Amino acid sequence: MKRPRPTGFTLLILTFLLIEVLDELVYGANETAWPLIRSDLGLTYVQIGLILSLPGLIGNMIEPFLGILADTGRRRALILGGGVCFAAALLLISRAPHYLGLLLAVSLFNPSSGAFVSLSQASLMDSQPERHEQNMARWTFAGSLGVVAGPLVLSGSVALGWGWRGLFAALAGLSLLALLVAWRTLPAGRQLLPSSQPPAAPLSFGQSARRALQALRRKEVLRWLVLLEFSDLMLDVLYSYLALYLVDVAGLNFETAALAVAVWSGVGLLGDFLLIPLLERVRGLDYLRVSVLLELALFPAFLLIQAWIPRLVILGLLGFFNSGWYAILSGRLYSAMPGQSGAVLTVGNVAGWFGKLIPLGIGLAAQHFGLQSAMWLLLAGPLVLLLGLPRRDQSPSQSFER
Repeated sequence: MKRPRPTGFTLLILTFLLIEVLDELVYGANETAWPLIRSDLGLTYVQIGLILSLPGLIGNMIEPFLGILADTGRRRALILGGGVCFAAALLLISRAPHYLGLLLAVSLFNPSSGAFVSLSQASLMDSQPERHEQNMARWTFAGSLGVVAGPLVLSGSVALGWGWRGLFAALAGLSLLALLVAWRTLPAGRQLLPSSQPPAAPLSFGQSARRALQALRRKEVLRWLVLLEFSDLMLDVLYSYLALYLVDVAGLNFETAALAVAVWSGVGLLGDFLLIPLLERVRGLDYLRVSVLLELALFPAFLLIQAWIPRLVILGLLGFFNSGWYAILSGRLYSAMPGQSGAVLTVGNVAGWFGKLIPLGIGLAAQHFGLQSAMWLLLAGPLVLLLGLPRRDQSPSQSFER
């Protein structure tokens, strides 16, 4: 099998990172837009919680099969097909007339992102199996660029009179451009990138499914899956409710809340950037243990302190010190399942059945007890990490052999 030239390799890497930037740009804009969407469609906290949870559960029913199929030689077709549905879902979101329409559109978007984005990540991980944490740090930094830009482009869209609907229509157009780039650059085959290891022969659907099920019985794989889901409480779940919290509880107007969200994500971007060279010098788990302790101290302070400037500073520190959580934990999961990047997607979605219920739980708690009280539930994230991280670091090979 002829390997791509270095320029082709670089272009493929940039294509995958472009897809991640776009996905997180959509995410950053959407999470900041919740106050606008809530007012436009007249949503309750429970309805918002359902939109944040139910489409994810639907995706978790579909995406395990995508991961299995990805290891059978159909990865390029799955990525491109996911890109088509990704763009279509964004267009439908921009035109959603009511709650049900928005729920259906987001339900299409979720598995589409799994095919378009998650399989791109898996292919990137295949390129250098011995550098999963470092490459996940690069992937996370690319995503953070999109997250930071999301609130800014939303504010610009509102200022221009386009609103959140006009922005999502524009994002659908950008998705088609990214899809065109992917169609031109992605070669056929299961292993889209050159690797230090020879490419394995494509598996049958049954073989791929059995490998994924066997992985779910391994304690080391289960550890990283559980920690990934709980780490999300201080990442995506916090982000989903942050703008609503700042408007409904802190009493900020939308523009100021969007600025605060941009500070949180912007400082997080700096942390993700600094993490790339840091992981060349410091073990990921050592950094993770320290950052978890800092988050446990900072988050209660954010909820309790009322003064605006100190609260904004603490919010920025929260964004800085949760940098690397996803990259390190995901890298460990990939290292625990070498040569099974499609199966990583499968087992991650199986575990995600629990994680996708968390936003709904937060919404229900906010509806009955208030959003201020519900936000305290997010402390479960760093607490579980503090208890669940291994006390002694292991190399990827040791983890696999165990």
